[in-house]
Amino acid sequence: MKPAPFKYVLASSLDHALALKAEHGDEARFLAGGQSLIPAMNFRLARPSVLIDINALTGLAGIDRPEAGQVRVGALTRYRALERDGEFLRSCPLFADALPHIAHPQVRNRGTIGGNLSHADPASELPALAIAMQAKMLIRSAAGERMVAASDFFAGLLTTDLASDEMLVGITYPVLAPRSGACFMEIARRRGDFAIAGVAAVVTLDEERRCASVRLALCGVGETPVDAGAAALPMIGSRVTGDAVEAVAAGVRDLIAPSGNVHASPDYQRHVAGVLVQRAIRTAHQRISHAA
Repeated sequence: MKPAPFKYVLASSLDHALALKAEHGDEARFLAGGQSLIPAMNFRLARPSVLIDINALTGLAGIDRPEAGQVRVGALTRYRALERDGEFLRSCPLFADALPHIAHPQVRNRGTIGGNLSHADPASELPALAIAMQAKMLIRSAAGERMVAASDFFAGLLTTDLASDEMLVGITYPVLAPRSGACFMEIARRRGDFAIAGVAAVVTLDEERRCASVRLALCGVGETPVDAGAAALPMIGSRVTGDAVEAVAAGVRDLIAPSGNVHASPDYQRHVAGVLVQRAIRTAHQRISHAA
């Protein structure tokens, strides 16, 4: 239960951190909250030879609005800062539902949004939110920067599009559009545990209160967060009725291929996902009505 030997470096600036990553590549890991990295190191599932501490890079934390209709969150922003920012939660209400499900207050006090997304655990809530909200990831290296859509960021189990010399430095989320409602739900054996299944839903109506778009993303039922928006396409242009919602849930059950685990069989995960899809869409739709 002790990590393998490593060299520790406290980065003095973003340029310093990126230069170190360019020098050491895959042998180096960034340390922010450490809520996933440190346990992995203790079990020797991760063996970085260099640990680059970025906690002094306070410029990577915070919430701002670079353009109308957008919110940008710095990668070093702690979960707890998001929980306490009422304006952010009103703009991005999926977070209001999802954040209380993430571990426990002690973890949320230290864990960072950038660390969570870079770790890319498919059972985690925030990757599913990024997919459902069509977020964009700002990625930096010593050579420059690039922007990647969330749908292209998660490459596989615990794997992202990040190159060996890159860092996720910020995430841009669209503000919830007019005539839209959002809902995140999950089921876990105990509060704070990894989800057996979780669903993020965003529903938007047109001026005649017909369904203009439905975005769905699931966590815990695949090797990456699952973009299930295709299952909702038949509902576009129609009313959000019970039959329509049940048809979407059936489509999601056919779409996903959960592997099962010690807590749930694949069939049970598929069933739970379908139930949550129905509940999340209905709740998101009800929230539009309440806001109108």
